[in-house]
Amino acid sequence: MRPPRALTRRALLERWWMLPVAGTLGTFASLGWYATRVTFRKEGAGPPAFAAQPPQALGALADLDAEWAEQTFTYAGRPCVLLRVPEAVPGGLEPADGTHLIAYSRVCTHLGCTVNLVRDPEVLAFAFNYRPPRDARYPRLGCRCHFSVFDPLHAGVAEFGKARAPLPRVRLERRGNQVWATGIEPAPAPES
Repeated sequence: MRPPRALTRRALLERWWMLPVAGTLGTFASLGWYATRVTFRKEGAGPPAFAAQPPQALGALADLDAEWAEQTFTYAGRPCVLLRVPEAVPGGLEPADGTHLIAYSRVCTHLGCTVNLVRDPEVLAFAFNYRPPRDARYPRLGCRCHFSVFDPLHAGVAEFGKARAPLPRVRLERRGNQVWATGIEPAPAPES
């Protein structure tokens, strides 16, 4: 049996290169895991799971007179947005006249910044580094803190950026010519 080699200064200097190589490989592995998680592990919206809240009048149906008309409001302590959209959305309201309405919390599911309606696809491309597909060029909800983009026609799912969970939906009811909020989905757990 051979005796173990003593760790000499020379032997240590011959292997110094292993430290930066291991650090670089570890860094790339960590970045790859994070990019995969953010890009491919987006959560779907699923069926609405509204928690009842006190009813609140949001305004007249006539105030939302065109597609993509928006109205911001605060409900259950959260900033929200009411949108008139061109088609039915799961968890939305479809009054008898064929008008489709949906409301979302404006609190980003990534770190809690406020999202806004971004109408111009070129602004999404330039400011958010996201270009929607040609057949889906309609407004999106965007968070300017970390550039997450949410799709209002697909139940508020996160399409791009660091956010993975969809925006919570607000339950809407029509009472006469008024739109009312009567419940909201719980906010997802904050992401890290």
